[in-house]
Amino acid sequence: MKKIALVTGMTGQDGPYLARFLLERDYHVYGLVKRYSNPNLENLRWLGIENQVELITGDITDENSMNHIIRGIRPAECYNLAAQSFVGISWDMNKLTTEVNAMGPLNILNAIRTHSPTTKFYQASTSEMFGNSAGETRQGMSTPFRPRSPYGVSKLYAHWITVNFRESYSLYACSGVLFNHESPLRGREFVTRKITDGVARIRLGLQDKITLGNLDACRDWGFAGDFVEAMWLMLQQQEPRDYVLGTGKQHSIRDVCDVAFRHVGIQDWQHLVGSDPRFKRPAELHALRADTDEIRDMLGWEPRTSFETMIQDMVDADLARLQPRQ
Repeated sequence: MKKIALVTGMTGQDGPYLARFLLERDYHVYGLVKRYSNPNLENLRWLGIENQVELITGDITDENSMNHIIRGIRPAECYNLAAQSFVGISWDMNKLTTEVNAMGPLNILNAIRTHSPTTKFYQASTSEMFGNSAGETRQGMSTPFRPRSPYGVSKLYAHWITVNFRESYSLYACSGVLFNHESPLRGREFVTRKITDGVARIRLGLQDKITLGNLDACRDWGFAGDFVEAMWLMLQQQEPRDYVLGTGKQHSIRDVCDVAFRHVGIQDWQHLVGSDPRFKRPAELHALRADTDEIRDMLGWEPRTSFETMIQDMVDADLARLQPRQ
């Protein structure tokens, strides 16, 4: 029989990439989509797997919903990728962010403990939990957490409750502390996609300028399609443990702009990008870079896609989306 996997957040960026990865390994994949909504399946269509994932409706913030789903399908593996994941809006929507990002994982873990204790659980944690780590040039599992946003705080609860359930109930539960990861499936509200979409529009004469926040903020950016393999590897080990997942390389938002504009033949691009304080965070997170030693040495995982290739592919995808409109 096929191994069953439940993936939450199926309409986001990571869910479709993970679903495709699992389907290639002959899993039966259930994709959770939010109840009472008309799910946007564009990302599944983009990857050509819309008809291969069995969609199941539910709500991770509803304890009864998660009990019903886990009891009904008893998955071998459960990947919780659902989140209110836009950091900037988490200040204005802090209650919703907390309900989805903190209480949602708790509801899933309680359902697994009660109805399917052999299910292996993966929690998508985030590098935003590290915040501005004083004196740390790279962040690893020994780095203190100092979140700088309601998003980071909510994710920190989910991270520690996953650890607590592992230690309290002997569940196979682990967290992958993911650094920034992007792709053509990324929403346009995120800065990388805002840049690549804006560059494509400028190249096609549909837009004059891109307005951003802090151009000097630095992140460790990798490709989402590479990262899902590491998520899967974490659930294939003898013992559960948490890992930091990133590329170990750091780039600025200015670097993203440079790669994207040069890819469409625009060398002198500075006059096409503006900075507006409205897009800056109330509490800025200046720089993040993953310590990748453990995941490379213990899981044998390394990213395959370079930063430059990832940004170029995103620009190409946005050009392809926009050109039919021209």
